[in-house]
Amino acid sequence: MEAQKEALQRIISTLAHKNDEIQNFIETLNHTLKGVQANASSVIGELDEEFDGLYSILDEMKESMTSSIKQAESYKTQELQNQLSQCSKALENSEELLEFATRSLDIKDTEDFSKAARQIKDRVTMASAFRLSLKPKVSDNMTHLMVDFSQERQMLQALKFLPVPRAPEIVLADCLVADNSVTISWQMPEEDNKIDHYVLEYRKTNFDGLPRIKDERCWESIDYVKGTEYTLSGLRFDSKYMNFRVRACNKAVAGDYSDPVTLETKALVFNLDGSSSHLNLKVEDSYVEWDSTGGKGQENKIKGKENKGSGTPSPKRSSVSSRSPLIRGSRDRFTGESYTVLGDTAIESGQHYWEVKAQKDCKSYSVGVAYKNLGKFDQLGKTNTSWCVHINNWLQTTFAAKHNNKAKVLDVVVPDRIGVYCDFDGGQLSFYNASSKQLLYTFKTKFTQPLLPGFMVWCGGLTVTTGLQVPTAVKTLQKSENGLSGSASSLTNVAQ
Repeated sequence: MEAQKEALQRIISTLAHKNDEIQNFIETLNHTLKGVQANASSVIGELDEEFDGLYSILDEMKESMTSSIKQAESYKTQELQNQLSQCSKALENSEELLEFATRSLDIKDTEDFSKAARQIKDRVTMASAFRLSLKPKVSDNMTHLMVDFSQERQMLQALKFLPVPRAPEIVLADCLVADNSVTISWQMPEEDNKIDHYVLEYRKTNFDGLPRIKDERCWESIDYVKGTEYTLSGLRFDSKYMNFRVRACNKAVAGDYSDPVTLETKALVFNLDGSSSHLNLKVEDSYVEWDSTGGKGQENKIKGKENKGSGTPSPKRSSVSSRSPLIRGSRDRFTGESYTVLGDTAIESGQHYWEVKAQKDCKSYSVGVAYKNLGKFDQLGKTNTSWCVHINNWLQTTFAAKHNNKAKVLDVVVPDRIGVYCDFDGGQLSFYNASSKQLLYTFKTKFTQPLLPGFMVWCGGLTVTTGLQVPTAVKTLQKSENGLSGSASSLTNVAQ
C-alpha cells in the first residue's frame, strides 16, 4: 500500500506540475490574444496613418490590406481560442481527477484503495492534459503584414514641380555640312538631368542669317532625339541655306527653342532644257529618253530654218526651269545626229557635282559639259567647246573620254552611275564612279565661257541627279592629285 501511495504521490505531483504549466499557458494564450488584438489595432492604425498620408491613390490598397490583417487576426484568434478551450477542459478534468486522487488517500480499505488507485492511474493515463501541446499555434506578431512606406514617403517629400527646360545652344563649330548630310550638335547651358529628349526642327531657305517669317517654308520636325547630336542624311540641297533650331523636353513640358542657326548648303540645281533638245529626245525635268518618233512631222520646219530657234516645243517635252532666262529660248534646237540636251543653268564659277544614271539597255550616251555656243549639229566631245565621256553599248561596250574630236579609250568598267565634278575656276572636269568614288578621267583646261551640263542619248534614257554637294571623297582625291596623267594631258593640250 505504501508503494502505491508513493506512486500516487508522484502522479499527483506530476499532475500538479502539469496544471501549473497549463495555467501558465492559459495566461500566455490570453496575453497573446490581447497582443493580437492590440497589435492588430496598432497595425491598422498605423496603416490608416500611412494611407491618409498617401491620399486617395492608396485607398483601394488600404481596404485590401486591412482585410488581410483582420483575416489574420480572426485566424489567430480562432486558433488561440480553440487552444484555450481545450486547455480549460483539460484543466477542469485534471482538477476533478486531482480532487478524486486526494480523497482516495483517505480510503482505509485496502481493496477499495487499490480499486481507486487503479481508476486514478487509468484516468491519468487517458487524461487530455498530457496530450496537449503547450505551445501557441500562432504568435501575436503582425509586423509581417505591415508595409514599409519610408522610401515612398521620401520620394513623395522629394517631389517638386518640374522646371521648364532652358533653351539649348547649337554649337556651330561642331556642326558639319558634307555629302548631302547635315550634322547638328548642341548643348545645354547647364546640366539638367530631367531632360527626356530633344526636338530638332529645320527648313530650307535662300536667305542667309536669321529665319524670315515671310515667304519661308514650314519647319520640319524630328522628335524624340535622345542625344545632343543628329545627322540629317540623303538631302537634296535645292536651296542655298538651311535653318535649324532645337528645344529640350522633359516628361511634362517642352522648353524654348534655341537661337536658330543658318548653315550654307549651296549646290548646283538644274533641269534639262527641253526647249533646245533634239526632237527625238523626250525631256522631263531631270530625265531624258530617246524617242524615235519625236522628230517626225518637224523635219520640214527644221530644214526651213537656218541658225534660228525651231519654234515653241510641245508642252509635254518642255519642262525647263525659269531661273535661267539667259539660256532658255536663246539657242537653236539640236538636230541631225546630235541627240543632245543641255542643262538649263550655267556654271560660271565654283565647284559643282552631279550624277547621271543610264538605263541598262541604253545603246549609246555621253555625259559632260559644253559652252552655250555648241552648234545644233555638233556632238559632245567632237568640238573644242565640249568635254565628255562617251559610252557605246552597240555590239560591244566601249568607254572613252572625248574632246575636240579626239578620244581616249578608258580601260575601266563602266559604272552604273557616273559622277561629274566641275571646278570652273580651277579649270578641271573629272568623272567618277559615283558609288565607289573611283576617278575615271580628268580634263584640265581653262574655261573661258559659262558651262552647261550636256548629255547625249540614243536608244535609251538618262536620269540626272542634281542638288548634290561635292562629296568628301572627291574633294580628297582632288587635293591629292599631283599633276595630270599622260592620258589626260593628251587631250588637255588640245583643249587649251
